[in-house]
Amino acid sequence: MTEPILQIDGLNGWYGESHVLHGMEFFVNPGEVVTLLGRNGAGKTSTLLAIMGILSKRTGSVKFKGVETIKMEPRHIARTGLAICPEERGIFASLNVEENMMLPPKVAEGGLSVERIYDLFPNLAERRRSPGTKLSGGEQQMLAIARILRTGAKTLLLDEPTEGLAPVIVQQIGRTIEALKKEGFTILLVEQNFRFAASVADRHYVVEQGRVADMIPNAELDANMDKLHAYLGV
Repeated sequence: MTEPILQIDGLNGWYGESHVLHGMEFFVNPGEVVTLLGRNGAGKTSTLLAIMGILSKRTGSVKFKGVETIKMEPRHIARTGLAICPEERGIFASLNVEENMMLPPKVAEGGLSVERIYDLFPNLAERRRSPGTKLSGGEQQMLAIARILRTGAKTLLLDEPTEGLAPVIVQQIGRTIEALKKEGFTILLVEQNFRFAASVADRHYVVEQGRVADMIPNAELDANMDKLHAYLGV
């Protein structure tokens, strides 16, 4: 059995006095694409932030490559090879595409070259000199993903990467995730677009009220659709 690259046990998290995660437990194996599914407010994004140490308080266990990170500062967690792409994207408006892409420091060898990133996202190659303010929502999302690919991080936490995007851009991001998986990346994905999640993921964890309520392998989705609809309220 392969040892999980990311192992979460009894993870609790708080925003100030607000207790939002209540014992999250799940794992991600090397090279997997795994999704966190659930209704709005279930705790999916909070889980990603807790993994990166960004919540005001967290307890429990978060092991990455077998190393306990629960007491690490966020800047140290980022240097382990974990990278988050937040829903708000964080593009610097005063910098152009290439300047945004080159901004984060490398955390490990093996990051994608700018040329390889442009292969994945041809739109960015065409807009490489465009400032952040001139990019569409889809281009901003591509740039937010591209920016972490060149850092050398091989385990990616993607928060709602398809939110509000046109179907053609959603398809392109799906092809990118498939390509990254083939290149050995591991991806933990928070996603509201269930059809998209089903097209890229190996397994799905259903999150309810800050806990994992169920795990469904992608191959067993059809047999569990009634249960999944009840969880998601669709």
